[in-house]
Amino acid sequence: MNGLPEANPETRRKLLVNLGSGPKGHGWLPAIFADWEQLRVDVDPDAAPDLIADMTDLSAIASGSANAVWSAHCLEHLYLHEIGRAVGEVHRILADDGFLCLIVPDLQSIAGYIVNDRLHEVIYQSNAGPVTAHDMLFGFTPALAQGRNSMAHNCGFTPTLLMQKLQESRFAEIVLRRRANHELAAVAQKRAPAAAGERDTLLRALEL
Repeated sequence: MNGLPEANPETRRKLLVNLGSGPKGHGWLPAIFADWEQLRVDVDPDAAPDLIADMTDLSAIASGSANAVWSAHCLEHLYLHEIGRAVGEVHRILADDGFLCLIVPDLQSIAGYIVNDRLHEVIYQSNAGPVTAHDMLFGFTPALAQGRNSMAHNCGFTPTLLMQKLQESRFAEIVLRRRANHELAAVAQKRAPAAAGERDTLLRALEL
């Protein structure tokens, strides 16, 4: 796919760009996106995405064309020096009223496992199998054992670092929350909502 098809913005469905989508049907999306058009983007051709692309180069997607960007457990696969470029690309492709929903492992929440020599212990059960503190730090071991080196984690986030990286990309409003399974979730809006009620409605719809 060389880019998004041209469409009348008044008649087309809202567009969700799913960054690091994995194979079709992989992963969870909130019900708010059920009727949206979805563009699946992944660096792994085996995932058969709509667009094969690195998160740091979304040049195949037109500026201002996405109503939302969803990225769950993807950003940590980049190196820290690449984060600003990736988040900047997300900001570019979002419409003026668009938003980013980002989920990453919460390294601060697993610090106790490391300090207490529990790096090998299972923290939670995922759809792909048990996840240890080591997996959260360095990448899911079974996937890496299969030669899927793109699954390695090359950076990590605490709340302060994640907020800093999002603020550097000029989002008007950022809400950061802790989720179950030792995750951080951020919702970054390109334009600040007119009222607090709009923000709260969006957060509820995103099930955050």
